[in-house]
Amino acid sequence: MEPIEAGRRLTSEVVDRYARPGPRYTSYPPIPFWDPEVGEEDYRAALARAGEAKDEPLAIYVHLPFCAARCAYCGCNATVTNREDVVDVYLDRVVREIEMVEGLVGRGRAISQLHLGGGTPNFLTNAQMARLWERLDEAFDLSAANERSLEIDPRIATPEQVTFYRGLGFDRISLGVQDVDPRVQEAIGRVQPESLTRRIYAAAREAGFGSVNLDLVYGLPFQTPEVFNRTLDVMVELRPDRLACFSYAHLPHLRPNQKQVDASGLPETPWEKMKLFRLAVERLTEAGWTWVGMDHFALDEDEMARALRERRLHRNFMGYVERPTPHLVAFGCSGIGEVAGLQAQTEVKLGRYQKSLDAGSFPIVRGHRLTDDDRRRRKAIYHLLCNLELPARLLDASVGESGEHLPALDESREGLDRCVREGLLEVAGEGYRVTGLGRWFLRNVCMELDAYLPRTAEPRVDGPSPRRFSMTV
Repeated sequence: MEPIEAGRRLTSEVVDRYARPGPRYTSYPPIPFWDPEVGEEDYRAALARAGEAKDEPLAIYVHLPFCAARCAYCGCNATVTNREDVVDVYLDRVVREIEMVEGLVGRGRAISQLHLGGGTPNFLTNAQMARLWERLDEAFDLSAANERSLEIDPRIATPEQVTFYRGLGFDRISLGVQDVDPRVQEAIGRVQPESLTRRIYAAAREAGFGSVNLDLVYGLPFQTPEVFNRTLDVMVELRPDRLACFSYAHLPHLRPNQKQVDASGLPETPWEKMKLFRLAVERLTEAGWTWVGMDHFALDEDEMARALRERRLHRNFMGYVERPTPHLVAFGCSGIGEVAGLQAQTEVKLGRYQKSLDAGSFPIVRGHRLTDDDRRRRKAIYHLLCNLELPARLLDASVGESGEHLPALDESREGLDRCVREGLLEVAGEGYRVTGLGRWFLRNVCMELDAYLPRTAEPRVDGPSPRRFSMTV
């Protein structure tokens, strides 16, 4: 399948033109623009408001930051330890946080989605994971969830552990793969034999997981098209329900552990990196996956592909999700959520997170109160990211949810019209539709709707990048 429509072609010159820093839009406004003055009292009030809307379900994210070792390439918030008691102490605080939320939103609230991320969630012992699951199940109605998922590192997983997770009630599992090539793995400090990945993948299938996701990363050292093609061969053979193909962010000045990455083999240009992602799109779509949004792929029978077809695909802090949820409650350090129109992030530092909860306070370090204009622009951005189109009505003058008069987004319309001239968009009815070329630069198009990004200077980076910048592909 040729993913590029007739017209302007994807070339090195085109890629160079749009290779600029930009947000990934798992939130709007982007997190760097949130206010440190928004804090604990604001979050409490938002949870109380959510508690009054008892019929509205919650989505839950739990951050488990622990890892046995720090991968050189990793950009996540992770804590390396080999002590079980350190995890127990952390879980004590997460349980306390759950109790505090439960007291404000009410016991037994229906959950639409549960996801455990990290770090390495399967670093927890089975007893620790059972404790967390049982406490969540006591506080909320997990049986109502459309999806209960977690991420695992195959290097420390066992088939028995995977079976245990399915027995607890998880129904979707995500395995980190990155690349199967030994040289690439050595260069990023994550040696994971292909045989091990296959073993744990088979265990997930045998355990009865309804959806299995594999994560890949492109733009890694020594990851040539020939090398990456071998990884794609393995993906096609295994045939997971979903695949994510993320861009590597080499930012050693922000992530000191990345100084250990063998940077001598990184792609020299944005075009060299783009060729890797283009190869992934071509191989995976030819093999039967649907390209979802920017960087996800799903088989036709998977719930994400159905959500795309039924136009209920949504985007939030957890990435692409199958349906919108009014409230996303995050637990754990560095958790990011949105409750009753308030976006909030918890303390990143483990010690500070725990100390705040010991004092009976939510460890909120910054947040943002959504305005009517924020909601309108976010809706437009998510329309582009999920449906590859933008109705013109979202750009017209309107009245917001609070009754505020919102002027027409004339400046954004000018930028979108420029995208039409450049071949990224086309006029469709009374709105816009993303072209085959524009599909590769969705974030560039979305940035025309962003009221927070500087128009005369490079915006702040909020996502992965080739070498120094977050290339908007």
